[in-house]
Amino acid sequence: MAAGVAGVSDARDALPEAPGFDAPTLCEAFAAHPLDGAAGAFVMAMLPPGGAVLWAQDRLSRREAGAPYLPSAPFSGRPLLRADLSRATDVLAALEDGLSSPALAAVVGEIHGDAPSFTATRRLALRAERWGRPCWLILHGSAPQPSAARLRWRLSCAPSAAHPHDPLAPGAPRWKAELFRARGRPPATWLVSNDAAGGLTFAPLHDAGFPGTGDIPAISRARAHASA
Repeated sequence: MAAGVAGVSDARDALPEAPGFDAPTLCEAFAAHPLDGAAGAFVMAMLPPGGAVLWAQDRLSRREAGAPYLPSAPFSGRPLLRADLSRATDVLAALEDGLSSPALAAVVGEIHGDAPSFTATRRLALRAERWGRPCWLILHGSAPQPSAARLRWRLSCAPSAAHPHDPLAPGAPRWKAELFRARGRPPATWLVSNDAAGGLTFAPLHDAGFPGTGDIPAISRARAHASA
């Protein structure tokens, strides 16, 4: 979900486990399984509403994961500036430049292979917080390494929600989102889905499994809405 930086509604008190993101910063997203598209989809959903987005990919990420398509619903009309680059170092440089641009609402980078160094991620985190723009790093084929990212997610696809009109058709997409490292909060895992208001619903998962493909059992909900 904000891209990196979202605020939880006043339902936070009803659901203390729901994630609240207080300020734009650097976040990392790892796919739990090779070629799982959950990380990219989750980041798209977490982007702040409105404004242009810089999306930079290195060559291997573009070949393995494909190019993003933000103009699709619910991102219709959003400007997307793509940077198709060769090396991970070029992606990091593009993100640094983008974070200082007032024309952008958020920046996203996809890197395949070795994760960036701690120094590189610290530069991104400081720039994101200085300029007030969320920065996401989607890391393909790499294990988590020491990083200055404030929020670090492990994502995997979950069974779709029930379709409101056809029980045999898939409904809205859902993701299993594990926040395995974060500043000032314990690790937790949620089942995440879009809600009718255009935000995100975070339903706590207390075990490694998924609910069935039917409706999620009634629980308190918190909607995460992006804010720049």
